[in-house]
Amino acid sequence: MKLDTFRETKRNPVLHTTRWQLMLLLVWMAIGIVLRFTQLTNKSPWTDEFATMVFSLGNSFQTVPLDKVIGLDVLMQPLEINPAAGTSAVIHHLLTEDVHPPLYFVLVHWWLKLFPPVGGLVSLWGERSLPALFGVASIPAAYGLATLAWRSPIVGQMAAAMMAVSPYSIFLSQEARQYSLAALWVIASLCCLVIATRHINLRTSLPMGVALGWVVINSLGIATHYFFVLTLCAEAMVLIVFAGLQIRKKRHIHPQIFSTYSSWWRIYATAAGTLTGGFVWVLVWQNNYNSKLTEWIKSDPGNILHWLNPVFQSVATWLTMISLLPVESSTLVVVIASGLGMLIFFLWALPILKEGIVTQWQQPGNRLATAVLGGFVLGAIAQFYIFSYALGIDLTRGARYSFVYFPAVIVLVGASLAIFWRQDSGDIKGFSVTSGKKIVALIWLMGLVSGVIVVSNLGYRKYYRPEILVPAMQQTSSVPVLIATTHNTIVQTGEMMGIAWELKRANDLLHKLNPQFLLAHQEENQCEGKECRASTILEQNLTQQPRPFDLWLINFHAPVELETQKCIADPQYFEPAYGYDYNLYHCLTDEKSG
Repeated sequence: MKLDTFRETKRNPVLHTTRWQLMLLLVWMAIGIVLRFTQLTNKSPWTDEFATMVFSLGNSFQTVPLDKVIGLDVLMQPLEINPAAGTSAVIHHLLTEDVHPPLYFVLVHWWLKLFPPVGGLVSLWGERSLPALFGVASIPAAYGLATLAWRSPIVGQMAAAMMAVSPYSIFLSQEARQYSLAALWVIASLCCLVIATRHINLRTSLPMGVALGWVVINSLGIATHYFFVLTLCAEAMVLIVFAGLQIRKKRHIHPQIFSTYSSWWRIYATAAGTLTGGFVWVLVWQNNYNSKLTEWIKSDPGNILHWLNPVFQSVATWLTMISLLPVESSTLVVVIASGLGMLIFFLWALPILKEGIVTQWQQPGNRLATAVLGGFVLGAIAQFYIFSYALGIDLTRGARYSFVYFPAVIVLVGASLAIFWRQDSGDIKGFSVTSGKKIVALIWLMGLVSGVIVVSNLGYRKYYRPEILVPAMQQTSSVPVLIATTHNTIVQTGEMMGIAWELKRANDLLHKLNPQFLLAHQEENQCEGKECRASTILEQNLTQQPRPFDLWLINFHAPVELETQKCIADPQYFEPAYGYDYNLYHCLTDEKSG
């Protein structure tokens, strides 16, 4: 029977090609699975991930007491499984305490039912495994988009291969956040855009099934992340350009005016349906928007960094979509070498990738796909700069927000590499090559190395590093510790949870340090001169603490005068812990202080 199957395959080259394409796609998916699931829980969760954990459980941050000393178990209580909390609790707490739409959090709520608690708390592997699965799904999705757009399995394989090893994709996939799911909706919406522009070009009607599916996809995208609207705006820009080009052509092709109008009616209906589906979330966003949670992306036009940062931050994000060396290392030599390595790679690869895109554009059969996805990427990037420079909202500051156009970049890279995969030799803009396949192999291998660097926590590190801070506590403190911070939003609660998570992971420290926490709430206008509400709350609580103890002030944004409290500053140098600004004070007994 196997022999008959082999003979059938030999007689049917189409069947052989299809099976080969599927096998190769499975290879890329296998590589993607390894890169996304390896060491999935080694990195400490950070404040945004804690928000996912708490809200997906149907719990609230408001159960954490403020302005008084609490134990570790009280601080971590929102991370405990709550069997009584259902989907309605997830949506309620999210919409009243956060700024995100609920779809992803509801999915995580259902997903977590498969995972028992670990140490009494929600499973970190369970939280991160779902976005990792979405990240793996983006590999065949990229293949589908690229194959659909260019009608070439080679382009599809190149896109899938690059998506599998993309350090940016791996970064999104290993975050317990909604970005890898949002990127899937971007790919699905772009598939509909490609089909729509093809029908517009042929002056035929968009199939009803595609139109309805596009509306559903767009609505789900907005329900996953509000910035998905930027994806839709970039798609609208592409369609507007197409409309303008057709208006110009109508002046010379009068008999086709009616068919041209009819090819647009379902596009208009799709847009109307998307606006209707999105309008619901606009109302929800307006009613629940908390500006304090988004202050960090606002910039000051009077500061020169307002004009420089978006450019450098954008370039850094674009680079890391296909390459990333350990530029975040704590060793300066490694940082410099990595930066030079990435710069050299960029200067070598950019002309090559540009040449591949230009060649695709020059081929009549591929011009439409290149124009649509290339125009989409340019439209999305333009929006980022409009927000940054015109509105003072620096979206480039959060690399993860580039999910709105990242899949299109990877597919364009795949289309460019497909050109070189087909050629045997050549000279590309001054770069002599012996084989186009070697170019593809080098760029892909750079992506693979970069993916391993992300997995190894040498690149795209978490925004907070409690795994550095907690060992400093272990080495320095030999008495119980009080960890105090100023509290403004759930962000600060998440910062303290990160420290508590690491302390709980190092279980032997709990008995030695007996850690307690103080979250002194303080609004921005609650400081007058040297008098701040948080300072007063801290002093009141210090007088009630049994001594001796060590006071760790972490991200404490209020002036302190602790000499009267018999708390002496520790003069030694501590290793910086990214995300945490900290100082240590030894609070002594009267006998020792005297």
